[in-house]
Amino acid sequence: MVAIPTSIVYPDSDGLPMSDNTRQFEYIVYVKKGVDWLFSDDPQIFVGGDLLWYPVEGNPKLRQAPDVMVVFGRPKGDRGSYQQWKEDNIPPQVVFEIISPGNTIPEMTRKFQFYERYGVEEYYIYDPDRLSLGGFLRQNDRLEAIEVIEGWVSPRLNVRFTLNQDGGLELYRPDGRLFERYEEIAARAEREHQRAERAEQRVSQAEAEVDRLKAQLKAMGHSPDDLIGTEGRE
Repeated sequence: MVAIPTSIVYPDSDGLPMSDNTRQFEYIVYVKKGVDWLFSDDPQIFVGGDLLWYPVEGNPKLRQAPDVMVVFGRPKGDRGSYQQWKEDNIPPQVVFEIISPGNTIPEMTRKFQFYERYGVEEYYIYDPDRLSLGGFLRQNDRLEAIEVIEGWVSPRLNVRFTLNQDGGLELYRPDGRLFERYEEIAARAEREHQRAERAEQRVSQAEAEVDRLKAQLKAMGHSPDDLIGTEGRE
C-alpha cells in the first residue's frame, strides 16, 4: 500500500465564484435549501452547496464543486470540503448543476466525466437562460440520459421535476408541495404571525369586556361570583 504524505493540503476553495449572476445564484439556493428542508429530520443525509469534493486521497487537483450535492449515509454538519476517504468512501449520489453563461462545453463535459467516473447516481442540469432541463441516471455503471425529464421523479430524492409556463425550474416534494423560495416562506410566516397577533388581540378584547361587565355588576351591588352561583334557578 502506498503511503499518503500527511503534508498534502486539500483547499476549501478553488478561487472561483459560487455563481456568475443573480439568476444562477437564486436557483442554486432554491435547490439547496429545498433539499435541506426535505431531509431536515434525517441526520444521515448531508446536503452541500458549492462544496469542493475530493474523491481520491493524495490527489488535491482531482476535484469538483457541484452547485448542489446530496449524500445519503453521511451526517449533517459543517465541512470545509468533502474528502471522500473521510466519509466512509461514500460519493455524492445526487448532483445538481445550474448553468451560467460562463460555463463552456468542454468544462461541462469534464464535469460529466468526473461525475460518471466517481459514482454519482443522478445528475441534473438546469440552464435558466435557455430554460432547459436535463438529467442523467446511472445504469450499468454509466450515466445515461433521462429521455423524458418533464414530470420525472428522482429515485433517490423522490422529488418531481417540472418546468413552469415561463420555463422556470420547479421541484415538488413527495407530498406534492412545491419547493418554496425564501421570500415565500417569509411571507407565509408573516401571515401566520399576523393571524396569531389578531387572535391574541381578540382574546385580550374578550377579557377586557368580561372585566368591564364585572365592574358594572359590582357598581350595581352585585357580585359576579354570586350571580354565577345562581345560574339555573327559577
